[in-house]
Amino acid sequence: MDLAVLWGDLGVGLLVLVSGALLVPALGFAQALGAIVLGSILGVGLLAFGAAAGATHGVPTMVLLRPLLGIRGSWIPSALNALQLVGWTAVEFWAMSLVADLVSQRVFGFSARPLWLGIAAVICIGLALWGPVGVTRIWMERFAAWVVLGIASILTLILIIGGEVAAAFSVPGQGGLGFGSAVDLVIAMPISWLPLVADYTRLARDPRTAARGTFAGYLIANIWLYALGALLVLGPGAEPSPAGIAAGVLALTGGTIAGVLFLLALLVGETDEAFADIYSGAITVQNIWPDIPQKFLVAGIGIIGAVLAGWLTMDRYEAFLFLIGSVFVPLFGVFLADHFVNRRNRIEVPDLYRAGGRYWYSGGFRLPIVVPWLVGFLVYHWIVPVGPLWWVDAVSGVIDTPLSARVPWLSASIPAFLVSFGLTLVPGLSSTRPTKERTR
Repeated sequence: MDLAVLWGDLGVGLLVLVSGALLVPALGFAQALGAIVLGSILGVGLLAFGAAAGATHGVPTMVLLRPLLGIRGSWIPSALNALQLVGWTAVEFWAMSLVADLVSQRVFGFSARPLWLGIAAVICIGLALWGPVGVTRIWMERFAAWVVLGIASILTLILIIGGEVAAAFSVPGQGGLGFGSAVDLVIAMPISWLPLVADYTRLARDPRTAARGTFAGYLIANIWLYALGALLVLGPGAEPSPAGIAAGVLALTGGTIAGVLFLLALLVGETDEAFADIYSGAITVQNIWPDIPQKFLVAGIGIIGAVLAGWLTMDRYEAFLFLIGSVFVPLFGVFLADHFVNRRNRIEVPDLYRAGGRYWYSGGFRLPIVVPWLVGFLVYHWIVPVGPLWWVDAVSGVIDTPLSARVPWLSASIPAFLVSFGLTLVPGLSSTRPTKERTR
């Protein structure tokens, strides 16, 4: 139940609404809903496997990757995940400050976004210092989760009673986003939590209940909030941005004080996502530098995120989602094949922390296993090139026309996952034999 509440609450947030709003009106609502359901089942399914592995062995996600890549090799995804989490912290602060500023303009008649950005950073850093057990059992279970659940329920009920849901199914898609790319956008949200999932489920009592709680909580929330974000566009005409979603909520409630209270409730709920980004960012960095005190890392990530929040735009946010998928979908294809198939869910936990032990391989690195990860990454970008402009231009210069432009229904995530998963099972790449250094 703790994990269902945790992941359900992390799946209910302003940025999930924004991501759902990106799907329409490019797709019709029926087609968008199909992409939401399919992408959620696939993405949350991977999340549940990661949850089970964390609960089985009682270690954070980046430590779980040490048997896969080597003790030092796990620094590679740790660095990438730290960058992702700093980015997500910035995105959360960006969204929260925009919505808080809109509320202050409506209620108090003034704009003070830097002030709201600073307040959001202080609150979320404080939650991260508090820790996951306290935040989940006191802040989420007793207050935040139920506030956000209530607001989402009321907004959904208003849309149903007002006929917006029924009308949405008759709105045709306008084009510009293929079904496969829509699935990738949905998968990206749960996939972004994969590098974090064992940070919390390592505290669970049982792997099966950890997987069930994680799957049920996040699946329901992800489908619901993505669909609600799409409906806010097709109903009250919200724009796909934090401020646009806030304006849509106000329009749906007739600009009354109830709408303002709804937005304040969404801000309360968004603190949980920022807490998780900051806390897990600190845990991830400690995989590389374990001697740095966690409280210093928490403060540093929160401050950097607050500084970067002033730089973000919606275009950068959408590209950020695709880029996350291209890195972590193939990585966890490799991890699942290696951990659950090759190793049969068995690892030697003491050796996870011992130089020269079972997972030291060659100087702390298991380089051959990087090949399927890299191939999966390239397959993703062959279908949908994403990232900095120089990278997109370079990829486009090689492949000419992305495969997604020729096959709009094709998802980049599914082929990238399958390729990386399959290559990991190839003999030689997946060898887990003891190294000579260890046997001596």
